[in-house]
Amino acid sequence: MAETLTLFTSIGLSEQKAKETLKNESLSSALRGAISQLQLGTIMGPNLDKATGTLLYSMTSRLKDVRHLTFLTEYIGHRKITTDLQLSAALEFLKNHPNDLIVQPEFDAACGVGVVVTPEQIEESVEAVVKKYENQLLKERYHFNMGLLMGEARAGLKWADGKSIKNEVDMQVLHLLGSKTEADLEKKPKGKSLMEQLRGEALKFHKAGENYKTEGYVVTPNTMDLLNKHLEITGGQVRTRFPPEPNGILHIGHAKAINFNFGYAKANDGICFLRYDDTNPEKEEEKYFTGIRDMVEWLGYKPYKVTYASDNFQELYDLAVELIRRGHAYVCHQRVEELKGHNPPPSPWRDRPVEESLILFERMRKGMFSEAEVTLRMKMVMEDGKQDPVAYRIKYTPHHRTGDTWCIYPTYDYTHCLCDSIENITHSLCTKEFQARRSSYYWLCNALDVYCPVQWEYGRLNLTYTVVSKRKIIKLVEMGAVRDWDDPRLFTLTALRRRGFPPEAINNFCARVGVTVAQTTIEPHLLEACVRDVLNDTAPRAMAVLEPLKVTITNLPQDAQIQVQVPDFPANEERGSHKVPFTRTIYIERSDFREVMEKGYKRLTPDQPVGLRHAGYVISLQKSIKDNSGKVVELEVTCTKTDSAEKPKAFIHWVSQPLKCEVRLYENLFKHSYPEDSQVVPEGFLSDINHDSLQVIENALVDYSVSGAKVFDKFQFERVGYFSLDPDSTKEKLVFNRTVTLKEDPGKI
Repeated sequence: MAETLTLFTSIGLSEQKAKETLKNESLSSALRGAISQLQLGTIMGPNLDKATGTLLYSMTSRLKDVRHLTFLTEYIGHRKITTDLQLSAALEFLKNHPNDLIVQPEFDAACGVGVVVTPEQIEESVEAVVKKYENQLLKERYHFNMGLLMGEARAGLKWADGKSIKNEVDMQVLHLLGSKTEADLEKKPKGKSLMEQLRGEALKFHKAGENYKTEGYVVTPNTMDLLNKHLEITGGQVRTRFPPEPNGILHIGHAKAINFNFGYAKANDGICFLRYDDTNPEKEEEKYFTGIRDMVEWLGYKPYKVTYASDNFQELYDLAVELIRRGHAYVCHQRVEELKGHNPPPSPWRDRPVEESLILFERMRKGMFSEAEVTLRMKMVMEDGKQDPVAYRIKYTPHHRTGDTWCIYPTYDYTHCLCDSIENITHSLCTKEFQARRSSYYWLCNALDVYCPVQWEYGRLNLTYTVVSKRKIIKLVEMGAVRDWDDPRLFTLTALRRRGFPPEAINNFCARVGVTVAQTTIEPHLLEACVRDVLNDTAPRAMAVLEPLKVTITNLPQDAQIQVQVPDFPANEERGSHKVPFTRTIYIERSDFREVMEKGYKRLTPDQPVGLRHAGYVISLQKSIKDNSGKVVELEVTCTKTDSAEKPKAFIHWVSQPLKCEVRLYENLFKHSYPEDSQVVPEGFLSDINHDSLQVIENALVDYSVSGAKVFDKFQFERVGYFSLDPDSTKEKLVFNRTVTLKEDPGKI
C-alpha cells in the first residue's frame, strides 16, 4: 500500500488524492497498470512528468471500458494525446464506438493527433477576431470580455494550445489599447457579467424572424408567411422561455437554464416567459409551483409573464384533432409495456381510417376508456429511432388548475413546440438530451402549418460530489442522510440559499461556465470561488470562536470594559463599523494555544506572546489551568499595549461577553466525485455517503454585534469562514451555517 501511495504521488497526485484513489480498487488497479506500462516499457522510462501523470489519472478515472486502457496509455506515452481536450475527444470517440474495431486514422482525426497549429495560424486567427471587435474594444478597453476573443479565435483552431492563444490575444490587445490605466484597473461594474453568457454557442444564434437561416430548420411553402405574421406580433423582439416541470425543486443545473433563458432575452432587449409544463397532474404540487417562481426571482429575474401549458389545453386538443384530420396521428391500443425498449413492434393501428381515429379520440376525451388502454400517437420517427411518439394519454387524476375538465393530457413531445409556437418564442433553448426531439419539434409545427420557432441545444451543467435527480434526493431524505430538499449539503437552489450562497455568485458562476454544446461537469470549489468573490465584498466581519478556551487577563481590573471599534469591512473602513466589549475575561480558539512550542507555530505558547485583533493588546501566558483529566480549561495571561510591546508573530481573534450559538460545518455529501458511476461506486450512490459531511458545534461563541441578524444574513467570521444565519435560529439561540471556508481547501490535483 505504501509503495503504491508513493507511486501515485510520484506522478503528481497530492497525498490526499492518492489516498482517495487507493480506496477505489478498480481505479487504483487501472492507474497502477497504466503507470507500469509506461515505466517498464520503452516508451518513457521510470520517470513520468506531472503533465503525463495528470493525463493518466484523468484517463483512468473517466474511461468506462477498460479494454481500451492499454491503447490509450500508449497514445499518452507516445505524446500523441497531450491535452485534456484531446483526451476528452478520445473518450467520446471510444464511447460512440463501443463494439467496433478502432480505425486508427478515424480515431486520430477525431482526437487531433498530429495536428500542428502554427504560430502564424494563431496570429492570423486572433488578428481577425480583434479586428472584428475593434470598436467595442476601444470603447470598453480592458473591461471587455477577453474570453470572447479567446473563444472565437479558437473556434477555427480546435487543437491549438490555449496558452498560446491567450498570449497572442494579450499581445494584440496590448498593441491596440496600450498599457492599463487606473480606470482599466477599477472593478468591472456589476451587471455586465450577463453578456459573458453570450460566449460559445449563443454567438451562432439567428436573429428574430431569420429562423430559416438556422442549420437544420425545415422550410415549407408556408414558412415565410408564418414568419412574417410572427414578426408582426413580436416586432422582431427576442422571446425565450424557462419551462420547468412543477414536480420537484430546482437545482444548480436549472440555474444555468434560468440564466441562459432570462439572460439571453435581457441581453437582447427581449422578454422571457416562465412557463410551467403542467401536463402530468399525478406528480405536480402547489409547493413546486411556488418554489420554482421563488428561485427564479431569488436569482434576480422577473418573468415577462407566468404561463402554464394548461392555459392551452383546449387549443392543444383542437390542434390534435386537426393533426388526425390531416392523417398525421392515430389512436393506438398498444399497451405501455409493448412500447418500451429500442425496437417496439409497429402499431397495427397505424393506418386506421381518419374518421375512426377522430371518433376514438373524442371517446378518449369523454372518459370512455381506462388508463393506458389507448393513446394518440404521431406518425413520425425521431432522431433516436423512436417511432410514433405518444401525443395524448389518459389520466384520471384531477389537475391543479383545470380540475376534472380533462382526463386526457398531452405529452412533452406534443406540447412543448406548440406552446412555444403559441407564445411566439424566437429561441427555444433546451439541454442537449432534447436534441433527439428536435425533428419532432419541427415536424409537428410544420405538419399543422403553425409558426415554428428554432430549437437550440446546449450542454447541461453538472457538479461533482452530488446528485440532483429528484428520485435520488427523495431516497436521501427518506433514509435520513439529509434533512430535506433544502439541506445545505445538496445542490438544490433552496439548499444553496440556506447554506448562504448569494444569488449573484450563482449567476456569476453560470456566466463563467458559459454556453457550450458539450456537457459540463464542474467541481464545487469553482462555484465556491464565485461565492467568496461576492461575500468578500458584501459580508460584514464579526468575530466568533468555534472551540472556546477561556482566557483571564489578570492585570485588568475585575470591572474593566473597553469598547473596541471593529470595522465591518477592514479594506474600506468608511463602510461602517461595530463595537465589541473587551473585558478581563475573553475567549479564544483552542487551536490558537499550544502548551509545547512547535516549529512554524505563530500563536500563543508559554514562550510566545500573541496579539489580539482590533483590541490593541498583546497577551503573554502566565499560567495554564487544567481539569482532572489534564485538559487545559483556562489560561491566565497579562496584556500589554501593542505600541509598547514587541511586535508579535501573529494576531488572533477573540470574543468577550459573547452570545452562545450553534454552528454547522459542511463537507461534500459523497466521498467520490462521481457517486452515480457504478465503476467508481459499485454498490450505488447510497453506499458512498460521507458520514462526516456535517459537524454540529452546539456551544460556539460569537460577538454580540450579530444579535439583530435576520435569516440568510451573511457574515465573515474573521479567520474562520463565511457564515449565514439559518432558519432554525431562535431568539434564545442563533444557528449559523458555514457557507464556505475563507480559502479553497488545499490538496487538489
